[in-house]
Amino acid sequence: MQSAKGTKDKICKNKANYNKLSRWLKLSLPVVALILLVSCTLYSAEVGAPEKAAEPNSIIAKGAEVKLVSSGFQFTEGPAVDKDGNIYFTDQPNNKIHKWSAADGSITVFLEKAGRANGLFLDKEGNIYACADEKNELWKIDKDGKVTVLVKDFEGKLLNGPNDLWISPLTGAIYFTDPMFARNYWDRPRQVQQEAGQQVYYLSPDRKTLKRITEDMRQPNGIIGTPDGKTLYVADMGANQTFSFKINDDGSISDKKLFCRMGSDGMTIDNQGNIYLTGNGGVTVFNSAGTQIQKINSARGWNANVCFGGKDRNILFVTAGTSVYTLQMNVKGVQ
Repeated sequence: MQSAKGTKDKICKNKANYNKLSRWLKLSLPVVALILLVSCTLYSAEVGAPEKAAEPNSIIAKGAEVKLVSSGFQFTEGPAVDKDGNIYFTDQPNNKIHKWSAADGSITVFLEKAGRANGLFLDKEGNIYACADEKNELWKIDKDGKVTVLVKDFEGKLLNGPNDLWISPLTGAIYFTDPMFARNYWDRPRQVQQEAGQQVYYLSPDRKTLKRITEDMRQPNGIIGTPDGKTLYVADMGANQTFSFKINDDGSISDKKLFCRMGSDGMTIDNQGNIYLTGNGGVTVFNSAGTQIQKINSARGWNANVCFGGKDRNILFVTAGTSVYTLQMNVKGVQ
């Protein structure tokens, strides 16, 4: 049995050790916490942490804000730019094509009875190419508003509803999407017309040959290509994904790759190779590697389409529901 003195000495010794441990912990804990914080930060940067975009606002001009240009439309779509930076866009339910002036920002009606035009694109001569949804056709509209029907069917059957298009600056060939969105003004059956479903088509530069160039799309919509004419981007809204393709010398496409896990109604591209996708609540920007670098909250509700305009091509023009908006950018659009 321990003596009272031995027990007391042991207690004093334990108390002294406890005090030493407490002082060590007080001094060491901040250092340990710092080491853990640095380690976790480095680990997160290396594996699995969301990649922070370098200067995410650098594509937007300093201090720039989204501006409402005009409202009172029914549903705006299909913005496309001419060589002077003017932008043509559609009000599909009202069956009109409007023109926004790069010089003074005014908006005028360019064409009445516009075939319920949806997506638009201009060639180097200033002709407008339109996905004319009223009769599921592809139109060419000259500067005077004269219409030429380029495509009215495929292999003797109506198209589903040409929606968006892009013209290759390299060859002049037209690429367009043909999804199915039933319209209340159709007097045709409101169902898919093509046996291959909803796909992407190629119209040759001489406008004589029409080919279906995809077989596995669910509901292709937005479409854009690179200025060198070598890469095509197609948004598949049915799959909620966007894909890139290699454009071959004969105009066909191959080497399908997933670009990003987001579909899009309309699309555009800037001079840094960034891709702009539209949808609910705004415009989402991805770099050429498919990494999101910016979200532009341009308007509430559905943002249908987007392009660059203005004299210097540095104004982002967004069609969204009943209105159109602009945003000053540091980057520029490309044809």
